[in-house]
Amino acid sequence: MNLQNASATRCCSVRHQLKAAIAKGKWLRQIIVALLTSVLTVAAAQARIVRIEITSVQSPTFEGKAFGKVGAYEKLRGKAYGEVDPSLPQNALITDLALAPRNARGMVEYSMDIYLLKPLNLRQGNHKLFLEVNNRGSKLFGGLNNSSGGNDPSTAAQAGEGFLMNQGYTLAWNGWDTSAAAGNNNLTISVPVAHHPDGSPITGPAYEYISFENTTTQTFNLAYPAATLDPARATLTVRQRLNDAPTPVPASGWEYASERTIRLLPAGTAFQQSAIYELAYTAKNPVVAGLGFAATRDFVAFLRYAKGDDFGNPNPLASDVRYTFSYALSQPARYLNDFQTLGFNTDEQGRRVLDGMENWLGGGSGIGLNFRFAQPSRTERNRQNHLYPEALFPFAYPVLTDPLTGQTAGRSARCAAAGTCPKVFEINSANEYWVKAASLLHTDLQGNDLPDPANVRFFLISGAQHGTGDANNRGVCQQGQNPTNAEPALRALFVALDRWVTQGSAPPKSQVPRRSEGTAALAVAQPGSLTGSVPAADLGWPSIPGVTYTGLISTRYALDFGPGLSQGLITKYPPTVTGRPVYPSFVSKVDADGNEVAGIRLPIVAAPLATTTGWALRRASFGENEGCEAAGQYLPFPLTPADRAATHDPRRSVQERYRTHAGYVAAVTKATKELVQQRFLLAEDAQKYIQAAEASSVLR
Repeated sequence: MNLQNASATRCCSVRHQLKAAIAKGKWLRQIIVALLTSVLTVAAAQARIVRIEITSVQSPTFEGKAFGKVGAYEKLRGKAYGEVDPSLPQNALITDLALAPRNARGMVEYSMDIYLLKPLNLRQGNHKLFLEVNNRGSKLFGGLNNSSGGNDPSTAAQAGEGFLMNQGYTLAWNGWDTSAAAGNNNLTISVPVAHHPDGSPITGPAYEYISFENTTTQTFNLAYPAATLDPARATLTVRQRLNDAPTPVPASGWEYASERTIRLLPAGTAFQQSAIYELAYTAKNPVVAGLGFAATRDFVAFLRYAKGDDFGNPNPLASDVRYTFSYALSQPARYLNDFQTLGFNTDEQGRRVLDGMENWLGGGSGIGLNFRFAQPSRTERNRQNHLYPEALFPFAYPVLTDPLTGQTAGRSARCAAAGTCPKVFEINSANEYWVKAASLLHTDLQGNDLPDPANVRFFLISGAQHGTGDANNRGVCQQGQNPTNAEPALRALFVALDRWVTQGSAPPKSQVPRRSEGTAALAVAQPGSLTGSVPAADLGWPSIPGVTYTGLISTRYALDFGPGLSQGLITKYPPTVTGRPVYPSFVSKVDADGNEVAGIRLPIVAAPLATTTGWALRRASFGENEGCEAAGQYLPFPLTPADRAATHDPRRSVQERYRTHAGYVAAVTKATKELVQQRFLLAEDAQKYIQAAEASSVLR
């Protein structure tokens, strides 16, 4: 039994013994009070989640729907209240924790929303915790779970097929993101504001990247209040294109509508559509955002190890959790990258927090959370947010020395020293390689391939954009978006991750572009520019009629945020890229169709009807030919040889590839069988692909 639980157990035992003693003799009272105080102080000092409050229970939930042998589930919602000891080394690295207000025990307090979906009868579950690290307060597990998901799933229809529930997982969520908005059943966290020791407000540099894809927006809300409302003491600039020189907006051309809002003048003026504005100003009252790391650590450790809280409230999962897993999509995948780097997968008693992590769409990035005036909602892409402290060394898991900065570090360094490293699947779309330098996850700082760490595997979902797009919707992009759906592969990989953790079964081999295998196309940097390019010849890109190719790719710089960066303090904001060195990165080469050759080639790529890309370009009026951020493209093949000839398309037509509808179904069947054999598809998902091909109108 761990010390915290042992202390709690002793508290209860001592209470009963001392009550009996009190009844027998008043002379024992002083000794009894001293002993009780000592025991309770030990328990409180080592408490992490000190109180858990379940505010609502729906039992059963999902309208009583039963999930196989597991049976019905119940839903618990509430709040958790935690304390952090600023004197402990694993907490002291939280930026501004030493400047946060403390309670009578010298602890810094926080509180957060919590949410559980658990088997009604835990004995019938699989005794495994599935933690979804929420995305900006929202639950995005629905696709993985074969359900509609939602922020408060309650009906049988919302439960869908219940991939996770059928296996008996307990599902958990907690607030961690200080920028997550309240409402819509979002998960939020409350952390303190840091102040100087004398109680005066902390001020410092803050930065806002501002761009709207419309002609009507008139105001912008700041992440932090301005320390002064004098526009002359801030700088607002505007430019039409990312690599244009910024033009200052005069102080007479804008104002603070409030300490948290700016607007252009005269009042009623809208921000220019797709123009890029940047505001550098002095902010005040930073929150201790890095407590969001401790919150997840403490919540999972409580569910896994504790019997109850300091107030006698039971842990709803007491003595049930044997293994812990996390799933994260996009922003929280970047959060978990830093969660590992900063050592938060080790709790204060030195125990592992998460056994297995499936990170989807994190790229080669962390998250700007553990900084003064943090903005964890920000993320870099081709055209946005390049100058925030999101993508900082280390990128890879092994300990490396960065030749550009001289630093030595690795994502696994702290957990390796503590013996608490999880098993990790880093899974990314092609978009993450084009816009977030995902290749840095598995290369050194010269761009050379690294061997896989013993506890990590890497996977590219070939040709996919950042999430599933709609081929009939181009948005602000030039082409229809990419409908590649990675969720079937994510399910198969999650099963493989579970077996790796719980049974020691070897995981599938990594599937990513490698320079050593000749499947990588290197990016070419353009010094002083925020973007680079991948030459068409190096990529192998075919010239497709009506499709513009520029090779646009994000450039990862070693930015200088000032000498206080290692303490989470930014003094150069925004930093400049001028004269800064560039980290090498690459993407997967493509075949004659323009489809990626590396990675997990799902049927949409292995038996294609189109070219799918992880990159896209903006259309006219929205920054034409600049990066279209998270979007990819779906570029259909010509249907017949005549169609191909008429447009001079270099790609073979659908008819030339498959001849008949049956030929297309056979190609999909072959592709799915290979993926099942490689453990990148489950048999039930493979059958769905085949059924969809049979029901399609292809060559009918």
